[in-house]
Amino acid sequence: MNNLNISLIGVPMDLGQNRRGVDMGPSAIRYAGVVERLQEIGHTVTDEGNIQIAAAEKTASPDTNLKNLKEVTDASTALANKIHDVMENGQFPLILGGDHSIAIGTLAGLGDRYENLGVIWYDAHADLNTGETSPSGNIHGMPLAVSIGLGHEKLVNIRGFAPKIKPENVVIIGARSIDPGERELIKEKGIKVFTMHDIDKLGMTEVMNSAMSYLKDRNVDGLHLSLDLDGIDPIYTPGVGTPVPGGISYRESHLAMEMLFTSDMVTSAEFVEVNPILDEKNKTADVAVALMGSLFGEKLL
Repeated sequence: MNNLNISLIGVPMDLGQNRRGVDMGPSAIRYAGVVERLQEIGHTVTDEGNIQIAAAEKTASPDTNLKNLKEVTDASTALANKIHDVMENGQFPLILGGDHSIAIGTLAGLGDRYENLGVIWYDAHADLNTGETSPSGNIHGMPLAVSIGLGHEKLVNIRGFAPKIKPENVVIIGARSIDPGERELIKEKGIKVFTMHDIDKLGMTEVMNSAMSYLKDRNVDGLHLSLDLDGIDPIYTPGVGTPVPGGISYRESHLAMEMLFTSDMVTSAEFVEVNPILDEKNKTADVAVALMGSLFGEKLL
């Protein structure tokens, strides 16, 4: 991951959930100096601007309980096409959210570039709900389910193929809020999960080594990092829409990113759920940029 050509793609999406403000996440991350930080490390950064997000329609679709289905589908399709084009040009896609529903488009754009893509889902939540199991109808709780081929057909079939990833190629790290339907799906599909209990018991070094060994044993030909800032304890990242106390520490997260850099496995990444309205002096965006620094090879010495 040295001297990369990075394409920065903003997705100002706030329609996958109910709390406004996360659409300003890409701007907050840019304001926190992400371009300059990555350039100082030695990478070439092209800011591709933002995917355009349509305003939500006031009337819900009568055939589903999913909120803003059309708008999320359209935005996900546009993002998927953009990522596909960026990778055609040999760029490393780095996506800035926006709520976590954007991962639907990200993985749709990556899915036909790899035969056996691996995913690290760094998150307090599993995001494995469907319309049948979701207590809210918010699509930001569904992107991982959609990407393994479960959920509404309009989301599942973006770019004309499904599934985008294999469930056995997913590792969830930092989970501490899992709905009953998600719990059953994890067991059914054999999805690898390291909860906060595992991190506390084993330590982050062992968790990351185990995660990467697991994915290497699966012979993945690419690795996508999907990092939700609510995976980190909210004392460090107050500006997230669904904070859950007792999360991964700031230092543990830096260690995880440093280990991913050293592994040289990561081929794409996204950082999501930065909400400046809920934040304290852009603290959460600053954490996001600092973690990107570690992921892309920033060194103390």
